[in-house]
Amino acid sequence: MKIHIHTRNADLAEDFRSIVEEKINSMERFNIVIDRVEVEVLHEANPRQGKNSHLVILTSHGSGPLIRAEAAEFNDVAAFDIAVKAFALQIRKIHERMKDFDRETLRKHKNVI
Repeated sequence: MKIHIHTRNADLAEDFRSIVEEKINSMERFNIVIDRVEVEVLHEANPRQGKNSHLVILTSHGSGPLIRAEAAEFNDVAAFDIAVKAFALQIRKIHERMKDFDRETLRKHKNVI
């Protein structure tokens, strides 16, 4: 999975890229086909928007489903943490819907008893 990080009017923290790669790559355990994830970080210059000055938008691209999550917080890492939780929740829901529940075994056991 490729990860593209775009910034607009923002200076990223030194360890932001490693945090992003670690958390996004942990999503591969759900076996959902995602080719690329775009991480967009926007910074609001208005000082009155201090509590929500950093906006992080996560968007998935590829042959799998389109997933989009966003969050706004006081810094880029906090906003990313909230956005990645929403992103993981969507992936988890898709994974649960894709599960194949085999009910044949229940029918076979009914006939035996």
